[in-house]
Amino acid sequence: MDLLFEAVDEDQPGAKWRQLFDRHWHAYSRWFMRDGIRARPTYLASLKAMRAHMPELLPAYEAIVSAAGDGDLEARFLSMWCPPVYVGGCSQAIITDPEPALIRNYDYSPRLLEGSWLATRLNGKRVVAVVDCLWGVLDGINEDGLAVSLSFGGRTAAGPGFGIPIVLRYVLEFASDTAEAIEMLRRIPVHMSYSVALIDREGHHATVYVNPDRPAEVVAKRVSTNHQHGVEWARHAQTTKSVEREAALEKALAIHQSTENVLAGFLRPPVYQTSYGRGYGTLYTALYRPQDASVELVWPGVIWRQSCAEFQEEARVIRFNDGDSGGFAPTFKQGTVS
Repeated sequence: MDLLFEAVDEDQPGAKWRQLFDRHWHAYSRWFMRDGIRARPTYLASLKAMRAHMPELLPAYEAIVSAAGDGDLEARFLSMWCPPVYVGGCSQAIITDPEPALIRNYDYSPRLLEGSWLATRLNGKRVVAVVDCLWGVLDGINEDGLAVSLSFGGRTAAGPGFGIPIVLRYVLEFASDTAEAIEMLRRIPVHMSYSVALIDREGHHATVYVNPDRPAEVVAKRVSTNHQHGVEWARHAQTTKSVEREAALEKALAIHQSTENVLAGFLRPPVYQTSYGRGYGTLYTALYRPQDASVELVWPGVIWRQSCAEFQEEARVIRFNDGDSGGFAPTFKQGTVS
């Protein structure tokens, strides 16, 4: 299938963001209400949670809700407070030498990826991020050089909390370095388990395990896949090759000294996955370089570079074929965003 990746530059949510909303809202609203509307928190409960845990984000939240039309359902969805349960894949590696860098593979179903790459100034700070749920962050970087990405933590536990994409949005909007980001991740409740990778311009880094039923834990590991200290959901780990991917990346970090050589490992099995039909294919590889606040989205043979200083609007179409039926064939069609 073909997937549209669209790079959009808009400081505040306006006509461009509304175009993305109109394109994706039907699918998102069906997902959000899949368990019935009463299963989702009310708008007032969502607003109360944001005021309690991320009050600085309220003006941006109100602006995004206004751009979406000020509807009750839209406001509840965009708060990302206690969303439906969802799982994915992903691999991450933090590099400290010769320069700070963060590399990640995002593994998911191409049918479920939004494909929006946004450059914004919602709170005055430039943030470039691949987004989910229309303004949450899957991975991104801010103008201070703080880079962040997420991977599913491999646990079935769920509880009251925010969807992790809006937490990472908050981190990039208001944290300038790894220490500030850790403090935020320690205090904000999340609804599922994730491993969050962080690195800043000075090379300070951390992997933070966040869970709905455990305190956030900062660990020294520079590689994370889809389990935390050990495998707790064996079927998921086996299906996504979580242990094998972790071992391959640990070996790559031990052997290679250059960012480019480690990146090459992300583009090869077992780290690079092609089971798109089962929902665990690599949809993109992202390389973040904090020193110049830049990012590259990478597919085999193709690099698409942006930065906080220079962000060009563009659209590209990538074609995905399931690895069990012919392998991965990327096709790119470039054009400006209209």
